[in-house]
Amino acid sequence: MQLKFVSFILPIAAFVAIAGCNSNNSKGSLTTVADNMQANSNYKPAFAGQTRIKSIVTVTSYKVEKLAEKLGRPWAIISLPDGRLMITEKSGFITIHSAEGILLKKVTGLLPVDDAGQGGLLDIALDPDFTTNRTIYWSFSQKVDSGNLTAVAKGQLSADETTIQNPVVIFQATPALKSENHFGSRLVFDKEGYLFVTAGERAILEGRKQAQLLNSGLGKVYKITKEGKPAPGNPFLNQPGAMPAIYSYGHRNPQSLDINPVTGDLLEAEFGPRGGDELNLIKPGKNYGWPTITYGIEYDGNKIGDSIQQKDGMEQPVYYWDPVVSPSGMVFYTSDSIAEWKNNLFIACLSSTHIARLVIENNKVVGEESLLLDKKERFRDVAQSNGKIYAVTDSGILFRISKN
Repeated sequence: MQLKFVSFILPIAAFVAIAGCNSNNSKGSLTTVADNMQANSNYKPAFAGQTRIKSIVTVTSYKVEKLAEKLGRPWAIISLPDGRLMITEKSGFITIHSAEGILLKKVTGLLPVDDAGQGGLLDIALDPDFTTNRTIYWSFSQKVDSGNLTAVAKGQLSADETTIQNPVVIFQATPALKSENHFGSRLVFDKEGYLFVTAGERAILEGRKQAQLLNSGLGKVYKITKEGKPAPGNPFLNQPGAMPAIYSYGHRNPQSLDINPVTGDLLEAEFGPRGGDELNLIKPGKNYGWPTITYGIEYDGNKIGDSIQQKDGMEQPVYYWDPVVSPSGMVFYTSDSIAEWKNNLFIACLSSTHIARLVIENNKVVGEESLLLDKKERFRDVAQSNGKIYAVTDSGILFRISKN
């Protein structure tokens, strides 16, 4: 692995120079990727503000730094309690970096991964008691006899921070299929110490239909204990034939997950097909519709199913994108460092090559901004640490955004 340290400063947000000082009402500049782009369909939103909300522009002066590059194939980035960074590499190891991006450690000893296609070592989360038990959790695509699946494992970081000790799989999103795509795989702990896990429907038609089935683990959000067991109070815990770890269902490829610091609500974002990327407010036992309802179409331009966007008993997304942004990791910004960003949601976007900033009020998106569009990078994940936002890209670059 090679690292290169390059810094550059954005004296003030690039869009501010275009939009002027009072940027919140600016619509003249291209501050979101959809501003001047045509939708893939003529589908109508279920309510006002469900898509293409007003553009906003950051007024606070901030800087963007490229801290490192040639990181391989990073998938997730998180902050350690001391401000250092952990980054997963799809081929199956973790790196630890300083807050300035300097490579400090390479962590091996994780379980074997199937890193073909979209698979590999994926997300990582620290045990809420990490400072005392040194336990970490990670998700990965696991090869089994009948194909592969999304799995979650845990182990302890060694004292010298170079290996994972006692690695063990605690959860599998069954059934396994022969597919290289749609593993989902984001991990988030709630304040009670339960772990939310997302699993995709694996892209192929056999898996797609199972997103609606409660006896299948595909296309689901789960809530489990630290041991991988169904969390107490799960909505389908006592329902015959249902997988008791399921928290919500009807998802496509959910790679974004975080908890709103103000409300405590769980929010998730997932890839739609051609159009129809979604931001969802996740509630226990609810059905989020895929593939029965969607704001997207097939990649070949054909309709999906009955071509409907609403149905009784199925939840509407809080927000959707058409054209797509391909939402990967996301994080709520909780610092006071950049006051206007506090409690905003930042989403790493792949195909649209930017970081989306969403202002959310009463579980509705009221403003959207596209950051770092000029970098032309596929942003894979974002994290925050000490008032700064860190982001990794598919090309192996580590960026930092901070107040100027």
